[in-house]
Amino acid sequence: MAPAGKVTGFHKEGSDWFCNAGLPSDITVVVDDIKFHLHKFPLVSKCGKIARVCEESSEKAFIAAFEEFPGGPDTFLIAVKFCYGLRVELTPRNIVIVYCAADYLQMTDEYGEDNLLSKSENFFHKNVLHNWKDCILALQSSDPVIARAEKLQIISKCLSALSMMVCTDPSLFGWPMMMYGSLQSPGGSILWNGINTGARIQSIESDWWFEDISYLSVGLFERLINTMETRGIRPEILVGAIMYYARKYLPGLGRWQSGQSRKTRTFASFSLTPAVVDQKVLIETFEKLIPEKKGKSFCRFLLGLLRVALILGVSQMCKDSLERRVGMQLEVATLDSLLIPAYSDSDTLYNVDCVERIIHHFMASESRITLFSPSSLDPETSPSSEPLRKVAKLIDNYIAEVASDIHLKPRKIRSLAEALPESSRPLHDGLYRALDIYFKAHPWLSEKEKEELCNTIDYQKLSIDACAHASQNARLPLRVALQVLFFEQMQLRTALAGCLHAMDTESAPAGPIPSDRFGQIVQRDGWRTVVQVNQVLKVDMDNMRSRVGELEEEFSKIKQEMKRVTKSHSSLSSPRLVARKIGCKLVPRSSYAQPEAVDITGPTPRASVEQAHRPHHSRHWKSFSLF
Repeated sequence: MAPAGKVTGFHKEGSDWFCNAGLPSDITVVVDDIKFHLHKFPLVSKCGKIARVCEESSEKAFIAAFEEFPGGPDTFLIAVKFCYGLRVELTPRNIVIVYCAADYLQMTDEYGEDNLLSKSENFFHKNVLHNWKDCILALQSSDPVIARAEKLQIISKCLSALSMMVCTDPSLFGWPMMMYGSLQSPGGSILWNGINTGARIQSIESDWWFEDISYLSVGLFERLINTMETRGIRPEILVGAIMYYARKYLPGLGRWQSGQSRKTRTFASFSLTPAVVDQKVLIETFEKLIPEKKGKSFCRFLLGLLRVALILGVSQMCKDSLERRVGMQLEVATLDSLLIPAYSDSDTLYNVDCVERIIHHFMASESRITLFSPSSLDPETSPSSEPLRKVAKLIDNYIAEVASDIHLKPRKIRSLAEALPESSRPLHDGLYRALDIYFKAHPWLSEKEKEELCNTIDYQKLSIDACAHASQNARLPLRVALQVLFFEQMQLRTALAGCLHAMDTESAPAGPIPSDRFGQIVQRDGWRTVVQVNQVLKVDMDNMRSRVGELEEEFSKIKQEMKRVTKSHSSLSSPRLVARKIGCKLVPRSSYAQPEAVDITGPTPRASVEQAHRPHHSRHWKSFSLF
């Protein structure tokens, strides 16, 4: 048994703690209903708070109750052991709580040299702040005493240290850093006492710290991201950390972010425990934390966050902000991420109202951009017209996807179709396809309801294929089908008339008509193809007609000359005259040659008229040939 007055430790009886000093207790301290039977002298010599309590009390033995003691009974036991001179171990896991407990008990150097407060402060600054893993552990263990830790600037110092260690990653800022200082050889290997070890320095990727900081609570994570932002870390890196944290604690995001998963890299997580996170608080916090950024993957992440927010029932302000953020970059959204299910008591399968609000946010952002755009006077060449057309195509595909829902009302379809201006759709084929799917899934619609939906289509912006399909579509109202036929004929007539007018004004009718001329006449691909085919056929017909006319004229001339030759064969001068007129020459023939008929062959007619010489006459007959 230990001698009286020498403390060998503490033991517990029931819920009470007793000192093994062999002396009766003269002070009882109560912490969270746990009683510590102690002695005044060792406590008063180290703790300023207990010393004042003893001064105020005149009783020899009394009870002191400490409410909201930092760390509870376990931390108070560590402080008591230090007061009795027992060995106390400080670790990264308990340093913050012990630090706060020493401050609560006022264990300063005024009440003893090298007191617990100074020991905790030295350990914190010399060990914890210079080690990544220890900083993470210290922050994670600080949640129970967060208020007092803030007062002692423990949290801010840890966050600042972590942000500085993240900044040592050279890929974050694009400048080189000697992570090993002079212990690096010119070849890049690590040196030990000037000896080349052959070990190579491994490059660290910019997301090596994502997993480790994901073990922090939501509040500490938010403060760390803000601290890193003030340090100048690029927003895209911070967004990556936020997305990583959200995917870890919001399992619902995994189904829409499967393509975004990455291999886990960590330095400290083998000794960490996951944080207890309120998902609703997480979403409302991240909505304010996420920076303004555009990107396809980021927009997909926002839509996934909006899905989970609708399930959890977050505040209306949070949902409105997420919808606004999605609307500002709707042109990079994808169809599958936009298909948000209806989680309320609605009969529809998809949350069409949410998508409609997102479209309105997009139009509001586009109107602000257009207002300050110099080229906004021309909607066709305005920079904002391309995002508008992408969104129109996306919404047409969205309507086609949700159109098969039998509970979807016609007014919802019309609201979605009319949410975008007419200039956003150069062609209305996508909208026509969506309405056709809706009519097929809702055969009970009246003719009036169908006509009201068809009024959203501009029939003059239908391609030739869409017109051909619509004119034979039995699901369309008869009046609509007739309108389609009328506009189809009018478009074709206008296109052909413009083509013929362009050909008539061409200086060389046989030459091809420039393609840009057709682009000015006809603006849409379907009608342009028809016009080009007709133009080629007309040019070929004109060339053939011209050639036939030339051949007929040449044949007529030859026929007339031959008739004149036949009538004047008895005249001696007529052969010479005929030959001179048609460009032929006289060729002398043998006196005994027999007369031959005129031969006309090929494209250059040839005729020969010969008469035999009479040997008993003095006058010679001459024959001629036509070449």
